[in-house]
Amino acid sequence: MTIRDVTDKELRIGVQVYRRSIALTSDTVIGEWSNKPVAQLREPDFAELLEKNPELIVLGTGPSNVIPPRELIFALARRGIGLEFMDTAAAARTFNVVAGEGRSVAAVLYLNDS
Repeated sequence: MTIRDVTDKELRIGVQVYRRSIALTSDTVIGEWSNKPVAQLREPDFAELLEKNPELIVLGTGPSNVIPPRELIFALARRGIGLEFMDTAAAARTFNVVAGEGRSVAAVLYLNDS
């Protein structure tokens, strides 16, 4: 699965276009992601992604970089899961590279849905 294009308003994965924030793994789109602010994210928000046992979660925080809560970073680290956060365009590129290496990766990609 390759992310082909990212704008503030949409993501293109293969031929499919998504106009809402989404969660995905290297082999499937999990579905829409709530627009809960990044600063309010907690470990339970990632429950469905955690079931996929990723070694890394890439968090695309929208058009600009937003730092997630330290508690979230530490909670995932205790599970042995890395969390990388950056703007969504950079996160899409990172996801593509890591997935292309055959690693177990998941992503949450925020769009500017407002």
